[in-house]
Amino acid sequence: MTTDPRSPAAGLQGSRCSGCSVAVYPADDACPRCGGPADRAVLKGAGTLWTWTIQRYAPKSPPYQVPPGGFEPFALGYVELEEGVRVAAVLEVDDIDEVRIGMPLTVTAEDGVPRARPTIHREEGS
Repeated sequence: MTTDPRSPAAGLQGSRCSGCSVAVYPADDACPRCGGPADRAVLKGAGTLWTWTIQRYAPKSPPYQVPPGGFEPFALGYVELEEGVRVAAVLEVDDIDEVRIGMPLTVTAEDGVPRARPTIHREEGS
């Protein structure tokens, strides 16, 4: 694979066991359940929030780089994807007070840590 599996251009790169069908993220050559071979697979990224917390202090530097406006607390959590994988991701929400376990989210690959954004369901005909 020529693209870094955690880069945005690669999509959400996971793998699926050819024996027991368990999916994992990030991709691995071996299944964590049975030890069998795993094939690369792009995960859909659709899921629901399994659990979350608020990061109230700046991570250690390096690799963290303080943004120009200074550190702001942010939410992060585990999103359970349709494939059964739980992915740790920064929650990009407008209001931390609106975060709820079970809320629908879409996870995308980003440089470093995946990002999860609320899934917007559009009604037909609108």
